[in-house]
Amino acid sequence: MKLNPQIFREYDIRGIAGTDLTEEIYERLGQAIVAYTRGKRKNNCFVVAHDGRLTSRSYAHAVMDGITGAGVNVIDIGQAPTPLCYFGLFTLPVDGGVMITASHNPKEYNGMKVAVGTSTIHGEEIQKLYRVALGDAFPKARKPVTVTRMDLLPKYLARVARGIHVKRRLKVVVDAGNGASGPVGVPLYEQLGCEVIPLYCDVDGRFPNHHPDPTVPKNLTKLIATVKRTGADCGIGFDGDGDRIGVVNEKGEVIFGDKLLILFARPILKAEPGATIISEVKGSRTLYADIEAHGGKAIMWRTGHSLIKAAMKKFNAQLAGEMSGHMFFKHRWYGFDDAVYAGARLLEILGGTKKPLSELLGDVPKTYVTEEIRIETDEARKFEIVKQATRYFKDDLGLKVITIDGARIEFDDGWGLLRASNTSPVLVMRCEADTPKRLKEIQQLIEKKVHELNK
Repeated sequence: MKLNPQIFREYDIRGIAGTDLTEEIYERLGQAIVAYTRGKRKNNCFVVAHDGRLTSRSYAHAVMDGITGAGVNVIDIGQAPTPLCYFGLFTLPVDGGVMITASHNPKEYNGMKVAVGTSTIHGEEIQKLYRVALGDAFPKARKPVTVTRMDLLPKYLARVARGIHVKRRLKVVVDAGNGASGPVGVPLYEQLGCEVIPLYCDVDGRFPNHHPDPTVPKNLTKLIATVKRTGADCGIGFDGDGDRIGVVNEKGEVIFGDKLLILFARPILKAEPGATIISEVKGSRTLYADIEAHGGKAIMWRTGHSLIKAAMKKFNAQLAGEMSGHMFFKHRWYGFDDAVYAGARLLEILGGTKKPLSELLGDVPKTYVTEEIRIETDEARKFEIVKQATRYFKDDLGLKVITIDGARIEFDDGWGLLRASNTSPVLVMRCEADTPKRLKEIQQLIEKKVHELNK
């Protein structure tokens, strides 16, 4: 069987449905997962879920055929957001799980996230799974296996509601982008006592209203307008599979991931003085400063949800977050990225004060940032270009360069990031500075060197 190696990415498997991925390929991947986890299983069972894409249900059945055909039982929780599958890893007698999803990708895509134990595999482990799938040394079922259908939603809703307390009635607009999280977020927030105004909360794998990515401002147009029109306290958006959140305040202003993390970190540091909190190289300098100012230990780490979760275990962090809207709560939760749960924590914070959301970050110093700048390059050269740029800024210019993930070049009044994309032939840039003039200078300095190296 031919498998496109390009679909085996840094954090998951993802490609074009019907071309890169078929039912036959999913069945093969199910067999490969059983072979890959040989010796790692105690319960001989996996949890499987799928998002609302048009191909996801049939692909889920195919991967379950592969898993059961190789002798392992399945708990099928049906259509659900990715965090519900993760919740199953921690609350069901399973050895891991498979989530059929392409997250926020366009409708023609599909994919798969694979967990062993309670951790999603990434990097070299995904490449190992690829090599196993290329072979044909798969186990065969030697005794009867079972597929158990289970509705995990009531258990999830009860668990979240038991730990979250919203002290005053809030009005919240929820835009699920026709992804899998609408049937979870709406009833949860209503159960927490909120008035919920739903937008596109019916699941539709065609994504007819807008692209299911709430971190892109143009996808928040209707959410922003509805918050303003209805006088809501905030607006919450979910991506296609519900592991990334987007937030707008009562004025319709977008709160990006690093500022949202400040909001989440402050009450946690009050409850857990000295707690470790992790973010990634694209985060604002104000984020790390605010964590330290409130008595926390701030750690800058590599971008990627699987990498962040591994770092949380390594450093025993209570909270982590990315600019992309992945929010990870270990404090009072399980440590996986869950947009619906993050929204509940936001509502708890907002319900505990009479201040509007726009004022809760009023004391964070104003800085100026670029959007994510993407520069096309050769796949074979992208990492070498970052290395050469690092040497130039560090050795030739004598600047401090953080190299945990690409090159974050530090200045007294700002910084600029250059890193190679893990999934495409692209260099990614982002800059922050204290003034618009300085932002432009930093951006131009880095862009000039990149263009010299990218000829």
